[in-house]
Amino acid sequence: MTQKSNNTKAYIAILVAMTIWSASFIFTRIGLESFPPVMLVTMRMVLAAIILGIFGGLTKQIQPLDRKDAKFLLLAAFAEPFCYFVFEAYGLTLVSPTVASVILSTIPLFAPLFAFVILRERVTWTNMLGIIISLVGVLMLVVEKEQIVVHPLGLLVLMGAVVAALVYSSMLKKVPEKYNAITIVFYVYIFSLLFFIPTFFIVDFQNIGEQNFQWRSFYAILILAIFSSVLSFVLFCYSVRKLGVTRANAFNNIMPACTALFMWLLYDETLPPIKIVAIVIVIIGLFISQIQFKHKKKENPNSCCDNK
Repeated sequence: MTQKSNNTKAYIAILVAMTIWSASFIFTRIGLESFPPVMLVTMRMVLAAIILGIFGGLTKQIQPLDRKDAKFLLLAAFAEPFCYFVFEAYGLTLVSPTVASVILSTIPLFAPLFAFVILRERVTWTNMLGIIISLVGVLMLVVEKEQIVVHPLGLLVLMGAVVAALVYSSMLKKVPEKYNAITIVFYVYIFSLLFFIPTFFIVDFQNIGEQNFQWRSFYAILILAIFSSVLSFVLFCYSVRKLGVTRANAFNNIMPACTALFMWLLYDETLPPIKIVAIVIVIIGLFISQIQFKHKKKENPNSCCDNK
């Protein structure tokens, strides 16, 4: 299979993953109507681990894990889903889904720094230019209605999620190429339960009988587990290993645009012309960030696990 074909699949995979994650902010808010943040993400991860384990077992796609590789997956699991999901859930109790998606879309601005320092990935001027242009569009999406008024604690918590996402991506690139995406995500989820379950018993277990249970909140968590935690994470893992940390994370910039569209479709929020222009700017910036010139040197294959 050619490199071009592999990259095309990786681009399709990352677009699907980011579109699903764009809707996840809305479903997380629905889940928070009945469950506190730690309980919500713990339920989500237990369901996701069970679903992925059953699917991987039936399809025989879960490979044995070498002990020397476990440290990278353990660190990845602590960063994301554990820290990322907890920070995201608490952040969504303080800011709107649209604002949360904007804050998390700053991941591409910091991705080149992490990729260079940890993985020695090459970063080009087109990567940075496209990311900056895309971020301008992202800010235009919220400046009118939200006026960029963000709860300080909500901003701090969500920036913690940004750092967690970058550490997660960097650890994925250190995992050897011999493992498929389903194997990696399965072990990451199993390791994450080592953090989620004790945290749940410490934080929320004593209040388990006080929840205002609604079936729509449970269904929202089930949707998050199947689509956001299983399907999207497998697709994202595959894309990072093919495209690299910087190029894959640049697609985070489409999340605010997609979230705004979902809010317009599902909650009848207005989408004025300026917002449509902003969405177009986000997409243009995204395309620019993906440009690679033929004369540029290839990334050092010894700097990460991606043996392209």
